[in-house]
Amino acid sequence: MTAFTIEPVTIPAAIDGPDAVGFIRAIELRNEVDAMSFGTPDLAFEPAEELPGYHDRHHPQRLLAAGVGGRMAGTGVYETQAAEDADTAWIFVRVLPEHRGRGIGRALADELEAMALRDGKPKAVTFSAVPAGTGKRLHSPTGFGSIVVNRDVRFLQARGYRLEQVERMSRLPLPVDGLDERLAAAEQRTGHDYRVHTWIGPTPDRWVDDLAVLATRMSIDEPSAGLEQPADVWTADRIRERDAAAASSPRDRFTAAAEHVPSGRLAGYTVLSVPPQRHRAPAQFATLVLGEHRGHGLGMLLKLANLRLLQSERPGHPSITTFNAEENRHMLDVNEAIGFVPVANEGGWRKDLA
Repeated sequence: MTAFTIEPVTIPAAIDGPDAVGFIRAIELRNEVDAMSFGTPDLAFEPAEELPGYHDRHHPQRLLAAGVGGRMAGTGVYETQAAEDADTAWIFVRVLPEHRGRGIGRALADELEAMALRDGKPKAVTFSAVPAGTGKRLHSPTGFGSIVVNRDVRFLQARGYRLEQVERMSRLPLPVDGLDERLAAAEQRTGHDYRVHTWIGPTPDRWVDDLAVLATRMSIDEPSAGLEQPADVWTADRIRERDAAAASSPRDRFTAAAEHVPSGRLAGYTVLSVPPQRHRAPAQFATLVLGEHRGHGLGMLLKLANLRLLQSERPGHPSITTFNAEENRHMLDVNEAIGFVPVANEGGWRKDLA
């Protein structure tokens, strides 16, 4: 059996720095494996787009590389929260198909779990792509969704991980027909108590405080089933810090937010992460409507408003991708009504390390 090495990957200060070679290859490898696992290259982020996230002090990340014969064969990602009481480590293992069966994935997972224990994190969470297929299926304990039992599923089960949730990856072909008419109908349904604001890039000063509230609530309100994903507290300063860091990424953030006119506060928002190349697919990030404002069609209104912003300011992208928990039936209904179609699934797995 060919020997392999496990080494940390340097996180460079800049993507064009002399120490960025390993990081660039690690992100490229991740994109290669994900394209095979999900059955589409639409989820790829370029190294320059990923680098700002690796410098986020609120979510420290470390990167490992497995090497065979001087070439990178696999990667391991370790992420935590900076909060002192954070109990969760997110870990991700990817190995190129030609190097599987050599113990590389096991060695990477061993080291990532050891990192978590050294950091005092008693819980590990991971997400694993499962393309569509036939055969034996494992059903989510939530009662919503299932995944095909493949090699990756058996690997996680053997390590003591348990499936807690199934997420659906969906794709929306662009452009969306009749968008203006559909947006007008959504505005009429929502009524005069709500007004949509859209912007590209940094958050307008007027909305920074409200967006911090929405981002925090997103981490709390998003269904996470038995994963019990921890709250992620945002402040106005953190929003500004995130916006400043995003300026170094080639991607743009397209945001639509709904103001509750009587109170002058934001009631919901949605975000698209848009790559600069027109042949690549934007990613749908957070979408949230505060509980006290649900039932007015704001989710549909926000998504349609952001789609119009994208199609008017950056036409030509082929599609949009998004992920939703299978039990999040309301948001899936909104997505399906807009035109999103299922592409693949992703299992959310948990292991109690201590």
